[in-house]
Amino acid sequence: MTLFRCISGAAAFVLSGVLAAVLALSSAVPAQAGQTGLRAADPSVIRVGGTYISVQSTGGGIAVRQAASPAALATAAARQVWTDTRNRGEVWAPEIVTEGGRYYIYFSAGSGPAHRMYVIGSANPDSGYTAEVKLALPDDKWAIDGTLFTFNGQRWFVWSGWSGDTDVEQNLYIARMSSPTTPVGTRYVISQPREGWERVVGSPFINESPEAIKDPNGQLHIVYSANGSWSDQYCLADLRLRAGGDPTYVWDWYKSNGCLFGSNRSTMMPGWDPTLHVNGPGHHSFVLLDGDIATSPPAGPTFPLMFHAVPKGTPYSWANRSWYTGSFAWWGNTTYSRAGVPGPNTDTGWSLKFFE
Repeated sequence: MTLFRCISGAAAFVLSGVLAAVLALSSAVPAQAGQTGLRAADPSVIRVGGTYISVQSTGGGIAVRQAASPAALATAAARQVWTDTRNRGEVWAPEIVTEGGRYYIYFSAGSGPAHRMYVIGSANPDSGYTAEVKLALPDDKWAIDGTLFTFNGQRWFVWSGWSGDTDVEQNLYIARMSSPTTPVGTRYVISQPREGWERVVGSPFINESPEAIKDPNGQLHIVYSANGSWSDQYCLADLRLRAGGDPTYVWDWYKSNGCLFGSNRSTMMPGWDPTLHVNGPGHHSFVLLDGDIATSPPAGPTFPLMFHAVPKGTPYSWANRSWYTGSFAWWGNTTYSRAGVPGPNTDTGWSLKFFE
């Protein structure tokens, strides 16, 4: 079973100190390049102490699993923690976070243009959750895939949404939060699907499932899924906030020049290779301690990753998606460039490598 594979242009990568971590992770990963037995999409996984906690949407509700490893989540008992008793509609992509000794699950519910973000909270990961509360996101537009994180002492909420009331494209937005349940101020767009490599599938054109993480220099990244989730062009890409940048200012964000984790060479960033075993990897979860971006790894070691994908040789469809275990590592001295923008059009810093 292959978990770690060589990447073109990787001569600068230091393998010492990494092999042991990779072997430890691979012992918990089943065959098929990390494919778990869980036929599902949109994994959200955190580690609390030695326990891995996941959340997923079920038929008309949300379920939590707990296990001793990411791979073992697939066979862990699923405990229903919320049911859609108010007929909110389709329940999509729940995201679990923890703050101040409480657990919060954010999810989107609705039908068509009615999708909005909701949150439930509890002192326990798999029981005792409150009734759902609609997040009062600025402008009250269609919203999915939201998550909370703290950066430089400020809570932030990032999500995928529409600019108006029609499904033209899904942008990434960010807003401040005064508490885990209270947005404040306005929303700010930080990414739109305007690059050629993220417009291979459409319409609508897609930026969605954003996940925050902090690099070894302390800079903020938002790794997101591009291209339609109904296509094997689905992939992961990166937004990197420039050093000292303002998270609300779109021109302080630099975008990777292609997919960093995908199955089609034509859309990959130069120096990044497509996947060997899966098609359309996307909607990932950095498996961090307490889900806290301050616990992201230093340069060198790999860290656990969960993502959904379809195994190569299987028709690509939503019904054929499975959760996969994988890993990621920081990749230094990487330049992102863009044209026709105010200020510098290049920025060099940390990027990421993803491993099946």
